[in-house]
Amino acid sequence: MHPRDQTIFALSSGRPPSAIAIVRVSGRSAGAVLASLAGKTPEPRLASRVLLRDSDGQPIDDAVVLWFPGPGSATGEDVAEFHVHGGRAVLAALVAEISVIPNVRAAEPGEFTRRAFENGKLDLTEAEGLDDLIHADTDRQRRQALRQLQGLLGNRARDWRERIIEASALIEAGIDFSDEGDVAGELIAPALQKIDALREEIENVLAAQGKAERLRDGLVVAIAGPPNVGKSTLINQLARRDVAIVSPHAGTTRDVIEVQLDLDGYPVTVIDTAGIRESDDPVEQEGVRRARTRAAEADLVLWLTDAGDDAEGRPVGDTPVWTVRNKIDLDRADLRPAARAAKEPLVGGKVFAISARRGDGLPELVEALVAFASTFFGASEGALVTRARQRDLLQQTAVSLRRCRELVEEGEELAAEELRAASYALGRLLGRVDVEDVLGAIFQKFCIGK
Repeated sequence: MHPRDQTIFALSSGRPPSAIAIVRVSGRSAGAVLASLAGKTPEPRLASRVLLRDSDGQPIDDAVVLWFPGPGSATGEDVAEFHVHGGRAVLAALVAEISVIPNVRAAEPGEFTRRAFENGKLDLTEAEGLDDLIHADTDRQRRQALRQLQGLLGNRARDWRERIIEASALIEAGIDFSDEGDVAGELIAPALQKIDALREEIENVLAAQGKAERLRDGLVVAIAGPPNVGKSTLINQLARRDVAIVSPHAGTTRDVIEVQLDLDGYPVTVIDTAGIRESDDPVEQEGVRRARTRAAEADLVLWLTDAGDDAEGRPVGDTPVWTVRNKIDLDRADLRPAARAAKEPLVGGKVFAISARRGDGLPELVEALVAFASTFFGASEGALVTRARQRDLLQQTAVSLRRCRELVEEGEELAAEELRAASYALGRLLGRVDVEDVLGAIFQKFCIGK
């Protein structure tokens, strides 16, 4: 039997032990699995309490089961769910009993969602939204993913594709069926009107998106500076836990340390790097090299200093750099000149005075980071495009529509080919590519061949 025809099962809840665990079964043998363990097949979509038993009649668990006959299920196939107590022994016994049933196997990663996609329960953009929702770390990521799962982009893409098919049907009908009495001779003008309106709409969507797709990956902020200026103390304060070793000895941090933060719903990755200085130690040299690399790749650099201007080693380039003067709680004479020097930020940058140890100035720094993230991500609320794949395919669609408009004077056949390319790009966006769509529209609207 082909793997796609086999029945699959998996633990669909969190890792054991837990109060309740859910084991889901999907496929043509789901009903047989349910009847074998529960002794009956309950009413569809009604929770039933049963005593699950193994093949020898020994009890496994007192459980709640649910039965969803296809296609009225999440995957479009017959689906059974076992809600059992989440102990490891209970799950091991249940999984062992399901595994011995013929043509039933453990599911591959993402296989339930793939079957839902293949059975038309969701398109590719909605599947991507589900993946983003599962991996969302912040509230803004959750809201964006939920909108995609609910078809924010998919519904628009389906509408765009239908309009392309309508325009293509008009052009191809004029090419192939111009001698038919049911087909009007002047079909190009309304087709071009549809194409122009559609191209403008898609290009406006692309122009308005900004960096909304970056919300999935988050903003990267690198803390850099000379050794022993308090970089590790600062990242511990931002994370509100000890993620980096703090030591009075210079060169303690030799590798890159990362921590994920939620700043007002914005996902931010803060990187603690090795102190940037000249060193004969090959290990520390590698740490400095990595620090420079990550700082260059970051979206924002916080240059930490507590004495002098410390311009040596400061990152240069297009990445914004904020000067952060640390240890303002130390009222030492040798730091007073540094305080005056630190008042002059880099061109286009900002300057902050903090005490990473005591917390002075940190609320202002965090507030500035939130404002930077808000500007960086742009108006992500209601954003249609959340992945580079989606943006690339919409750009391909817009290019094909533009070329169609340019080529129509050279021949309707060339214009029709560009429309097919635009429809194909949107079909790839949705995961639905069907070459029969245009013919179906032609025969339905013009009654050809009757």
